[in-house]
Amino acid sequence: MKKRMLAAVLAAAVVLGGCSSKASSQQTAETGETKTTAAETSGEETEAKTEAKTQPETEEGSACDEVKEADVIIVGAGGAGLSAAIAAADEGAESIIVVEKLGKTGGSLNFTSGSMSGAETIIQELDGIEDTKESYIEDIMSNGAGLGDRELIEIFVEEDVEAVEWLWNHGLSEYTFAEQNGKKSVFAPEHQLYSVPRTYKPKAMDPANYKSAVHEILDKEAAAYDNIAIDYYTEVTELAGNEKGQVLTAIAYNSDTKKTVQYNAKKGIVMATGGYSGNPKMMGEYAKHGEKYLVGGADSADGRGIRIMQTVGAAVDREKLSYIPTFPMGLEFAPGKGAIGDVYMWKAGGICVNQEGKRFINETLDEVVPRETALEEQTDAVQYNIFTDKIIEDLKAANAAGMWNFYYEPEDGIGHKLIRSADTLEELAGIIGVPADALTETVNAYNEAVESGGTDEFGRDFGGTPTAYSVAVNKIEGETYYAVPIKALVVMTLGGVTVNSDMQVVDEAGAAIPGLYAAGEVVGGIWGKFVSGGTGVMGPVAFGRITGRNVVNLEPGEGRPVKEASFVLEEELFEREQAGGETYDMSGIRDGSYEATVDGQNGDMTVRVVVDGGTISEVAVVSNQETENIAAPAIEKVPASIVEQNSPDVDGVTGATLTSGRIMEAVKKCLDQAK
Repeated sequence: MKKRMLAAVLAAAVVLGGCSSKASSQQTAETGETKTTAAETSGEETEAKTEAKTQPETEEGSACDEVKEADVIIVGAGGAGLSAAIAAADEGAESIIVVEKLGKTGGSLNFTSGSMSGAETIIQELDGIEDTKESYIEDIMSNGAGLGDRELIEIFVEEDVEAVEWLWNHGLSEYTFAEQNGKKSVFAPEHQLYSVPRTYKPKAMDPANYKSAVHEILDKEAAAYDNIAIDYYTEVTELAGNEKGQVLTAIAYNSDTKKTVQYNAKKGIVMATGGYSGNPKMMGEYAKHGEKYLVGGADSADGRGIRIMQTVGAAVDREKLSYIPTFPMGLEFAPGKGAIGDVYMWKAGGICVNQEGKRFINETLDEVVPRETALEEQTDAVQYNIFTDKIIEDLKAANAAGMWNFYYEPEDGIGHKLIRSADTLEELAGIIGVPADALTETVNAYNEAVESGGTDEFGRDFGGTPTAYSVAVNKIEGETYYAVPIKALVVMTLGGVTVNSDMQVVDEAGAAIPGLYAAGEVVGGIWGKFVSGGTGVMGPVAFGRITGRNVVNLEPGEGRPVKEASFVLEEELFEREQAGGETYDMSGIRDGSYEATVDGQNGDMTVRVVVDGGTISEVAVVSNQETENIAAPAIEKVPASIVEQNSPDVDGVTGATLTSGRIMEAVKKCLDQAK
C-alpha cells in the first residue's frame, strides 16, 4: 500500500476575507441557483449570460472563502468515490481530496446489505464453482432487457475479478457470509437469478456503523492513506471550465463552516455523486408513478450531480432516465420512505390487488421483472396483500414467514401499524379504500380458480406442487380478513451522464470533456433497464478503480470552450419542499427539565429539554433505536442547533432527515409541557 505524507499532499487552504458571495453561495447549495462570479459580486459590468462557464478567479480575486488544490478532486465518498481515491493513490497521485456532502462515507452503501457478484472470482474458485465471464456478461445483458452497454459491461466484468480479489486480500476473507449448501457463492432471489451461483453476501463486522462489508473495507483502507483527505458536509454546487476547455474546478458550500470552497484539480475531477432514487420529483418526471415510489435509500441521492455536469456540457440520454428499477416489496415505515419487507402471504394462498380492488399479476411468478413492472403500472404504485388467519398459519408452518414474524406481527415491528383487519371483505375494502364490489368479485373469482385446481388467467397454478414461491394453496376465506399495503421501492436508478470506455464524461458530440470523469450510479446506460444482482455494489467499485487509475495516468488534454448541453434537467426538480406551518411560539415557556417520547425508526425515541431563564439551555437524545450509522450526524448536530437558535425549527441534517424531524417533534412536545 502506497502512503504519502500529508505535508506533500494538499496545498494549504487560502482563507479569503470579506467574501461578498457567501449569501449567494449558500443559496446555491440550498436551491441550486447559479452562483455569481467574482466580477459580479464586486459590482463590475458582466453579461447576464455567457456561452461558456469560465474558471472562477483564484487567490485575491476569488469569490470563495477558501481555495484548495490537489492532484485529484473526487466528488462523493460512496463506493465509487472511495474506490477511485484508493486507486488514484496507488497509481501515484500525491494529493486527493474527496468532497462529501454528508457527514459520513458510504453513500448508498449505508442503505444496502451489500450483495456482491462476479464470475471467475477467487470466491467461486474456493467454492469449487465453475463459471465464465462470458456467461456473466450475457446474464447482465439479458437481465437489462438487452439495453445495456456491452462494451462497458465487458470492461466491468474483467475489472470485477480483480476488485473482488482486492477486497478478499484486504479483509473480505475474514468476513462471515450467508451461505447456500455450505458455499459462499449463492443465488439471490431478490433479483433475477443468474445462470450460475455468483452472488456473495458478506456480513459487516461492525453492524452499528456499517451495513455492508464492502463499505467497511473501503472506509478503513481509505483512512489509512495520508494523501487522501475527506471534506465532509461539503456539497459541490458548480463545475467550471478554463480557457483550455478543461473542467478542473469545482465550487462547493460547507454547511458546517458556512464557507464556500473552490477546489482546483491538477489532473482531473471525478464525479461520483450517485443517482436520483431519493428524488421523487425527478422519478415522477420520467416514470409513470415515480413520485409515488418509496425511497429506499438516502434523500441526498437527488441526482443534482447529473445536472451539474450537464451545465458544463455532459451528454445525458433522456430516455434512459426512465430506467428506474423497483422492488415489488416496499414496506412504508415513514411517509415516502421504505425498506424491503413484503408479507409474502401470497406464497401461502394470499393475493395482491390494486387500488381498484383487482388482481393484475401472477403473484407466485418466479421472475422478478414482470412483477415489479406490473406494480409500477398500478395506481400510486401500490398493491394490497389480502389474506386470512389460515394463510398466516400455513406460511408459518412452511418456515416462510420471516418478514411477517420480524416486521409485522410484533407490536413494535416497523410494519405492524400497516396491518388492517376486518370481519368481512366489504368492511376491509372500506378500510383500505378500494371498491367493495370489485374486491368481492376478485376474491370470488380467485376462490373459484383455487377450487378448480388448475391454472387461472394470470398463469397462477393451484395444483398444489410446492415451490419456493408457493408453499400452500388456500382460498381467501375465514373469520378475519387482513390487508397490508406494499409499494414499489427504489434503491437505485440507472440513468445519468454518458461516458466513454476511459470513464471520461463526454459531450453531446461524443467528445471527452477534458479533466472530467464519472463513476458509479451517476453514470447512465451501463446496465440497461433493469439491474443484475450485486452490480449495484461492485459496479461502482470496479468503475471507481478504473477511473482512479485513468485520472492519474491520462493527461486532461484540451477541448472546445465549455458550454451547457442542449438538454439540462430543470432546476425545479431539485427544489426542496418547504416545511409548512408557522414557526414554534417560544413565548411563555417555564424553566425546568422535560422529557417526551416519539415513534422512531425501530422503536421509541426519548428526548430531554432543559429550559433555563426562558430559553433552551440543553437538548439531549436520552434513548433511541435509530439506525446508528445513518442517524448519528442528526443526533449530534440537531440538538446543538436547537440550543444555538433557541428554537425547535432548525434545518435537518442531510441524509438523516427522518431522525432530524423526530428530534424536533420531541422537542416541541417538551416545550408544550413547559407552557
